[in-house]
Amino acid sequence: MVALPDSIYMSAAEYLVWESTQELRYEYWDGEVVAMTGGTRNHNRVSGNFFKVLDDALVNRSCEVYIVDVKVQVEPGHKYFYPDVVVTCDERDRDPQWIQFPCLIIEVLSPSTEAADRGKKFAAYRQSATLQEYVLVQVAQPGVEVFRRNEQGKWVLSEYSLSDKLLLESVNVEIAIASLYRQVEFESETVENQ
Repeated sequence: MVALPDSIYMSAAEYLVWESTQELRYEYWDGEVVAMTGGTRNHNRVSGNFFKVLDDALVNRSCEVYIVDVKVQVEPGHKYFYPDVVVTCDERDRDPQWIQFPCLIIEVLSPSTEAADRGKKFAAYRQSATLQEYVLVQVAQPGVEVFRRNEQGKWVLSEYSLSDKLLLESVNVEIAIASLYRQVEFESETVENQ
């Protein structure tokens, strides 16, 4: 994510009306409107692969999976973010503009967003009472980090490599990590092939 050249500040109500008329996506951080950057082919591929696996697995369940263009109301009136993939299984999620009660959020990391995804975004997401898992996916090299809320309310990290399988407990879906990287070319492969 990149701040707009001339920072734009507005109320949350103004942002929600304004942003719905924009061609680009903008997140909202306590009054500041922040433009979303474009992603790479690998970023898009990993997001799409994750969405497809989850959407196929949850087809007969009361969960909904969204990719890229659906925002999460993290803190009403203060924070609205666009995760790469979000899942809600909460029947209260009926607003046409955003998700309020996510159980699973996936962020595909890029150099321009990684610090925020790991830091202040995760800190904000942790305030959601319904969020059970927060997943960070690398695209330069294979690697997945899953933060899960345990019974004591603490967030516990588990790491996965290309040969592993991941059980997403929030939705009871098992995923082969390799399937998330289908058709992804890693940076070292590009260098080796030149």
